[in-house]
Amino acid sequence: MRARSAAPFGRDPAALRARFNTNEILVSLMLVYIAQLLNSWLVFGPWKDPEGANFPQTKMFDDSAILPILIEGTRLNAALPIAIAALIAGYLFMNRSFPGFQMQVAGQAEAAARYAGFSAKRTIWIGLLAGGAMAGIAGMSEVGGPMGQLTEHVSQNYGFAAIIVAFVGRLNALGIFSRAC
Repeated sequence: MRARSAAPFGRDPAALRARFNTNEILVSLMLVYIAQLLNSWLVFGPWKDPEGANFPQTKMFDDSAILPILIEGTRLNAALPIAIAALIAGYLFMNRSFPGFQMQVAGQAEAAARYAGFSAKRTIWIGLLAGGAMAGIAGMSEVGGPMGQLTEHVSQNYGFAAIIVAFVGRLNALGIFSRAC
């Protein structure tokens, strides 16, 4: 029998949750530090702007890679409609689809979900991959929007604040939107 590699479980909260029943919030928060170290390595190393006066940053993005500004003189850009569309899609998915219903049941009553035959691993993967995709879109919206380049301090600890906003919004897309505004 061949031994399994532990590497895939070392970098993905969904895999760790599905395989070892770890707390995905704590794992995600710890992985933030790894992501920050990777980002620092990129902006101090291979992606560093050679004309950047030795600051840890990439070259400014081309105009084709920047999100368009919606209102001149502000930082409001095309990320706003993307965020609103993501909130609406999340709300519809969780409240109007069968996989969303399965996720709600699994989150509120794990034994009932198991009795109904809902796959706990499937709901974990759907939820965490969707959340990771949204975090990636948010990060790219920040970098491709007002910043226009990748720097060492790109995140400003948004991930930590997002977890608080999600809980205060009662893990509901509309509640999160009302708390974030």
